Amino acid sequence: MKTIFEHIEYAKGKPHHVRKQIVFATAGLGTALVAFVWLAGSLSTDAFAIQGSNFADSTGRPAADVDRPSADVAGLAGAASALSDIDSPAHIEIVDTSPATSSGRQSEQTTIPF
Repeated sequence: MKTIFEHIEYAKGKPHHVRKQIVFATAGLGTALVAFVWLAGSLSTDAFAIQGSNFADSTGRPAADVDRPSADVAGLAGAASALSDIDSPAHIEIVDTSPATSSGRQSEQTTIPF
């Protein structure tokens, strides 16, 4: 049986279009494997089972309970403060923090509206 390094050396000897096909086929197989493992895990843990659906009834197990976060979640404070100034237009303000120029005058700040 060939090692992976022998397979890589074999593929290096092929033309560019063949190597491209090998890479896409390998990536597709890897993606399919991950998707299959995810789907099998989701089906085995009843992640897709909705109470009262045919799938939940056919498995004979109760539907998975989903814990809903309470209304006093600390992460909402940041989102609420971001929305407090909703009437002002979005903008990026660039502030020059370099020292004053040789003439002693500070460069003018620039605001770029978008």
